[in-house]
Amino acid sequence: MIDQQGGPPDRQPAIRVTTMPADTNPYGDIFGGWLMSQMDMAAGLFASRYSRGRAVTVAVEGMKFHSPVAVGDEVSVYAELVKVGRTSMTIEVQAWRRGRHVEESCLVTQAHFVFVAIDAEKRPRPVEQIA
Repeated sequence: MIDQQGGPPDRQPAIRVTTMPADTNPYGDIFGGWLMSQMDMAAGLFASRYSRGRAVTVAVEGMKFHSPVAVGDEVSVYAELVKVGRTSMTIEVQAWRRGRHVEESCLVTQAHFVFVAIDAEKRPRPVEQIA
């Protein structure tokens, strides 16, 4: 489980990116849809690697926005497998922000992304089960 209280996980993020002015909403904060797309990319990388092939997003569950993200913040997105079905994977994803000139990080968004592994004909295919 990813530690939500004591800081970001003690491992490499799936994605790390700096936010830019083009990513903002009309109020100057980073647009939630942009942040969600970064989380989907991170989960997709994880799902494809775990399933050893193509995997597609089928659901996003429990999306929560905890704190705004500002232009110039570094956003690190962490992904962790929490459940494997016959063809599906549920991945817990959290996004943490860090200001450009500080070391302190803050949890900004979290959700569960559900992916299904698919074959060349875009049909569901089995994935390896957790031991």
